Amino acid sequence: MSMSLLAGYIFLGLTLAAPIGPVNSARIDKGIKNGFWHAWMVGTGSMMADAIFMLAVYLGLVQFLTIEMIQVFLWLFGGFVLIYSGVESIVSARTIIVDMDRKKEPLTTCFFTGFIMSITSPLSILFWLGIYGSVLAKTAASFGTGMLMACSSMIFLGLFIWDIFMAALTSGFRRFLNHRTLQAISVISGASLIVFGLYFGGHGIKTLLS
Repeated sequence: MSMSLLAGYIFLGLTLAAPIGPVNSARIDKGIKNGFWHAWMVGTGSMMADAIFMLAVYLGLVQFLTIEMIQVFLWLFGGFVLIYSGVESIVSARTIIVDMDRKKEPLTTCFFTGFIMSITSPLSILFWLGIYGSVLAKTAASFGTGMLMACSSMIFLGLFIWDIFMAALTSGFRRFLNHRTLQAISVISGASLIVFGLYFGGHGIKTLLS
């Protein structure tokens, strides 16, 4: 597998983490109020929930990934969830606000805020089942199951990079954090999700019709 392809999986992880939702809103709020570590701990809690979802999907689906109809379902379902999330990210960009009134909280509270937001979200469950399942199916079909761990690690690295970026942005670069900046992030990430969704959906339709 080429370095450019691995970089693509890192970018996918960045794209999955970027839409402005509850977790990113919490990161922004904690970072503006309390600094880098509070924003980072929100993201770390969310990543722990993401890791649980990824592990559950990996252990539950890996043995079925060679079945063509399951691959078609995962590609189509993942494409749908990606496109839906991308459209939602773009549409919701106009409603983004930055709340400057919350009080300082312990780091552990920030961690569990991110974790609970992600682990209890029905959309997160569907999101990871569809999108990560699609990635596993595509990787298994193209490179075999031996590359699944490498690709999964690159996706998680993308999540980690986004967590660091958001924590730095909201603490060290607060002067750039205005409505226009947040809207741009939301629109760009939403458009990227739609592109990935069309890619996975196209693969599913092509396989189904072949």
